[in-house]
Amino acid sequence: MRIYRIDRPADKAAFLKGLDCDPGGVAIMAKKMETHLFMIEGMSPGAANILKQDALAVGAELAVPVGVVTCAKERCDAVLMGTARQLGYLAAKEKAQPFGLKKVAAALESFLKERRFSLRIMGVVNANDDSFYAGSRFREKEAVEAVERMIEEGAAIVDVGGVSSRPGSEPVPPEEELRRVAPVLEAVYAQKLYEKAVFSIDSYAPQVVEKALSCGFGIVNDITGLADERIGKLALQYGAKVVIMHMQGTPKTMQQDPRYDNVVLDVDDFFARRIAKAEALGLARDDIILDVGIGFGKRLEHNLALLKHLRHFTRFGCEVLIGASRKSMIDAIVPAPVEARLPGTLAIHLEAVRRGASIVRCHDVAEHRQALALYEAIEKGGLE
Repeated sequence: MRIYRIDRPADKAAFLKGLDCDPGGVAIMAKKMETHLFMIEGMSPGAANILKQDALAVGAELAVPVGVVTCAKERCDAVLMGTARQLGYLAAKEKAQPFGLKKVAAALESFLKERRFSLRIMGVVNANDDSFYAGSRFREKEAVEAVERMIEEGAAIVDVGGVSSRPGSEPVPPEEELRRVAPVLEAVYAQKLYEKAVFSIDSYAPQVVEKALSCGFGIVNDITGLADERIGKLALQYGAKVVIMHMQGTPKTMQQDPRYDNVVLDVDDFFARRIAKAEALGLARDDIILDVGIGFGKRLEHNLALLKHLRHFTRFGCEVLIGASRKSMIDAIVPAPVEARLPGTLAIHLEAVRRGASIVRCHDVAEHRQALALYEAIEKGGLE
């Protein structure tokens, strides 16, 4: 008899089926294999005491500070821990409880309904001369050639933009933006390249977005997160998806002393509001992609916190996009010029995929295709 450790039982049901377990028990046991931890902030003592007892009753646990039982503090934070099965039972119990615990129940259910999406690479093509990475800048014929090359290298999505959003960049009139990207948009349509990959327009200017969608583009990558509802209406009209990205401030001002109370919860609140706005316009969750906006109004510690807790945002049931390609956070950790940041990019993106991202926006498609193929092979690998 021998024993080995299963490090990450990501494919729980498949593993159990491989043991020839009873089919009826697979779903039950799979939930027992998935353990979760949640921080709950600002609970009243009443809520904490009820949740503690209910958690223990289903086999879970709630860690609370000293003095909660005697209600010595007006508010407290707590850590909830348990398996997916235990927390499912707990959520059902809390729906009947006071002190805001119904909200806790709804949040738990949203976390436990995590969806899985196919992993895709989004290549970046900038039709302008001032993007922060020179290797992503192309004009007209070169841009079309870059698009075709990225598709051959494995890009399922190609993101085309005509305005730099690097820190400190100035806004560009929509007419100039359209002049820059129009040749690429028209080539995509004329050559039917949209049949080979999904195309995304990196813009928040309605006239640019409409031109792209009329040329067969299927995604609007909006760094303002649907600040202008006309973008959502255009996406709905053309049957396109929208990327809702979080940004504090504007590209010109966003790195001027960005601050958050709690960057994960602040971004979560932003997504909740903008998803509600999108749904009010008629868009469905399947039409929405979330991007936490690495480097967009964030210090290094904010970027790291968002990456560390990226799986938190899968609770919305939307795809999560990560875009840290060659960004300055890499230089802040290991000094390197933009041209030498591919290793750091791959490290961030692989970890982001492990933590729930399904779309990787990058400049280096071939390198990402290889790295992600190895990642997926390891995830699917196992011992017999």
